[in-house]
Amino acid sequence: MNTEAVVEFLGNVPLLQRLPSSLFKRIAEVVNFKHYEKGDYVVREGEVGDGIYFVWEGEAEVSGSVHAEEENRLEYQLKRYDYFGHATSTSVHVADIIALTKLTCLVLPHEHCSLLQSNSIWSADKTLETSALVESILHLEPIELNIFQGITLPDAPKFGKVFGGQLVGQALAAASKTVDSLKIVHSLHSYFLMVGDFNIPIIYQVNRLRDGRNFATRRVDAIQKGNIIFTLLASFQKEEEGFDHQEATMPSVPAPDVLLSLDELRELRLTDPRLPMSYRKKVATTKFVPWPIEIRFCAPNTSTNQTKSDPSLRYWFRAKGKLSDDQALHRCVVAFASDLMFSGVSLNPHRRKGFKLASLSLDHSMWFHRQVRADDWLLFVIVSPTACVTRGFVSGQMFNRKGELVVSLTQEALLRMASPPNPPAVSKL
Repeated sequence: MNTEAVVEFLGNVPLLQRLPSSLFKRIAEVVNFKHYEKGDYVVREGEVGDGIYFVWEGEAEVSGSVHAEEENRLEYQLKRYDYFGHATSTSVHVADIIALTKLTCLVLPHEHCSLLQSNSIWSADKTLETSALVESILHLEPIELNIFQGITLPDAPKFGKVFGGQLVGQALAAASKTVDSLKIVHSLHSYFLMVGDFNIPIIYQVNRLRDGRNFATRRVDAIQKGNIIFTLLASFQKEEEGFDHQEATMPSVPAPDVLLSLDELRELRLTDPRLPMSYRKKVATTKFVPWPIEIRFCAPNTSTNQTKSDPSLRYWFRAKGKLSDDQALHRCVVAFASDLMFSGVSLNPHRRKGFKLASLSLDHSMWFHRQVRADDWLLFVIVSPTACVTRGFVSGQMFNRKGELVVSLTQEALLRMASPPNPPAVSKL
């Protein structure tokens, strides 16, 4: 059996959804195939066995279940993707396992069962402490089958609430962990339903809508305090040879290496006499928390959040630090970063002195066209073709440094005047 088929199988085993995809190939290289006829004992009570068994084909049954009540009998039958056994050679089986049909199992020997342990869902060689910050932000704890928990790290972007990009990235991570590693997300559509509280964990419930040979579909609900605050629908595809053309052209912009970082730009704006003193004082006194994404604007300007400008923006971005080599992770990071400065572009023509405007994301859609590395520079080209009533619309394209269009995006946001703070209560005494 070829390694790719085994890797695809392992990606569908519920026990393994917490493992980084890089481990699947390593496990596939050391498992053994074992075949049994109907009625054969796979393991006997009191025996050590050979390791962890994964049912590849056929069915088996735990001995004694034939005496159980009929409605409970299925609970003791083992089918494709089910598993049993022990990771250590010191434990013995407490029941017989008997083949109900012709049966094939993959067996992971005891000496290789350490491969089932990992501190990160993205890398077998890193811990959360040694990973890039954005990789740690997108780490999830598997709670049970199809259920994951995410948190907002102290150094994660917040903006007074759970950052929308965090919801998109973590929800996509949850969906990706329930799909075999040979299928990669090619499109997603999401809705922001309620504001998230960054002080409490977020539960991600994955619904497996479809599993086909080449495509899989997942719906993910993000839940806090019993309420669905965000929902995402994602489609995954197994890569294959096909057609290729590109009409979109990357605009001519300066290379990221010659542009200022956000940190450098912030320092310059503190002393730029072309900017209002009130703005410069606000920048100087506002606590600055560096983002896990490095951004470099293609056209530095003197605009502020109260200065009217064109509804467009171009900037280079990449993750800070080296990311694990997992294409699913890189697409989750791109999804995370895509919401940092997207919908606000639709506010640009409406900014003016004395008016405070706010945008709140309503929906967010992405199409991944080609392989992408989020720790290498990507050019984000954003334009807002229209805003009407209280909704602004933005579309975007992401290019790699070779000029290849790797991602297309759209987003709609709620645009409103920011509510003024409530005046202090005045005593009537």
